[in-house]
Amino acid sequence: MPSPPPSPQNRTPLLASGEPFVWLTGMGLVVGLAMVVVLLGLIVYKGLEAFWPHRVARIELTTSAQEREGAPFLVAMVIESRHKKAPGEGDREELYLQTGNKDFFGSGFRYLDADEVASISYPPDEVVIEQIEYLTIGTLVSLQRPGAAPIEAEAPGFLPALKETLAAARARSAEIEHLEKVRIGDNAARIQALRIERKRLERVAGDAPPDPAAIASIDEQTAELQSAFEGMAAEARALRAEQDASTLTYRIADGREKSIVAGQVVHVTWPNQMGFAGRLGQFFKNMWAFVSENPREANTAGGIFPALFGTFVMTVILSIAVTPFGVIAAIYLREYAKEGLVVRTVRIAINNLAGVPSIVFGVFGLGFFVYGLGGSIDRLFYPDSEGPVFGTGGILWASLTLALMTVPVVIVATEESLAAVSRGVREGSLACGASKWQTIQRVVLPAAGPGIITGMILAMARGAGEVAPLMIVGVVKWAETLPVDTTAPFLHLDRKFMHLGFHIFDLAFQSPDSEAARPMVFASTLLLITLVVTMNLGAIFIRERLRRKYATGAF
Repeated sequence: MPSPPPSPQNRTPLLASGEPFVWLTGMGLVVGLAMVVVLLGLIVYKGLEAFWPHRVARIELTTSAQEREGAPFLVAMVIESRHKKAPGEGDREELYLQTGNKDFFGSGFRYLDADEVASISYPPDEVVIEQIEYLTIGTLVSLQRPGAAPIEAEAPGFLPALKETLAAARARSAEIEHLEKVRIGDNAARIQALRIERKRLERVAGDAPPDPAAIASIDEQTAELQSAFEGMAAEARALRAEQDASTLTYRIADGREKSIVAGQVVHVTWPNQMGFAGRLGQFFKNMWAFVSENPREANTAGGIFPALFGTFVMTVILSIAVTPFGVIAAIYLREYAKEGLVVRTVRIAINNLAGVPSIVFGVFGLGFFVYGLGGSIDRLFYPDSEGPVFGTGGILWASLTLALMTVPVVIVATEESLAAVSRGVREGSLACGASKWQTIQRVVLPAAGPGIITGMILAMARGAGEVAPLMIVGVVKWAETLPVDTTAPFLHLDRKFMHLGFHIFDLAFQSPDSEAARPMVFASTLLLITLVVTMNLGAIFIRERLRRKYATGAF
């Protein structure tokens, strides 16, 4: 016979069974995932939108708007349309416009009520001229090249001549950059090295006069390098004069005209003449320029390559520094140290370090690494340097500071993975005659490898996104040189560097033109997330290969 149903007195209350809390935790998970998806979706959408070429609109104004603006129409790119609540007027639609021509209007962006728009058209002759400093929207008038008559924009040979002139200007810009940054930079570095060597000889000689032959040799080499510098400087001036010889004249919406040097033009596009394929091609060109070029106009235009490269190099150095120390500390705590008050205290300290605010690590890095180790290195190895070498912020101290901040993550993850390795595997290795270290090295560590890499992934993800410590120990708004280049010793650990996280902070809160910086903020954020995800996927791929190789591992 079936058992009778439980009496009401014996039934377990629904609240006590825990089922409502299961649903509650599930709802919390769904809400959390939805928030993450929405945030990532917004970043992806806004980040990619920054590269899409908008069409140039000719906006005919209503009569009242014409009287206020003093012109019958506006020429601008319509970035977005939004609804705004005005007191006493209800919802109102307004257009967010990029008018460009900051040198004329004082600002390159503005808002316009949709009620003040009579009509919108897209003339095919409107161009977008991206200069080194400003973005210009208007129509081309003429091109003036040295030793030739001006070429009107309507002339048949105008477009080929413009392309040829801009291509030659870009080639000269690359030549000038190589001359000033590489050749003149190397020359200046050699002069600086000779100056330091001269000071060293004078310091070693003390009160006695330094070796006359050595001083004469140094002075002779310095004179030769100085003469070479003057020749390269003259060559750079000649290239710049040639760069300024061609001018391009354009007209803005209100009829005013202006001539600009062709060497200041980055590129010229006719977005209204592009079809979908052309706009898509320009979209990918803009993405490549953003990734491969240097920033311009207070970081609100141009590319982001130095910040991207600096973030990558810093994260690699961070991983190289944090992994060995974290793994060694975990091996000692798990395999060799005897449980007691000291070990418990160390574990408590490690767990507490994971919760210390990152700015505290930045202050510690400044005092210990920069002033302590860096100052000692300068006193021992660079006593004749005219300024601090390692005694100031640099990519080495920034990486070590973040390594110190993330080492608790690696220690905890490594300890857990070591503890999960089967005791039978260890005893089998010891029974075969292996020593304890051989067992750890050849059996335990490979089996715990996926868990160790998991800790490294977490450390990389946290370190790559930190900003506060870097502001104290080496990151800058603009770095003229990269931490890695073709000059020996190739990896310059003493150099300051740019970082994507600080770049985003600078654009969002310290930019002189917040409207121009807004699309750059989303694009830079998208790039930072992509970089972190890419590096993590590489580490995850290695972890999966180790997991398949050592199938007995617990992770």
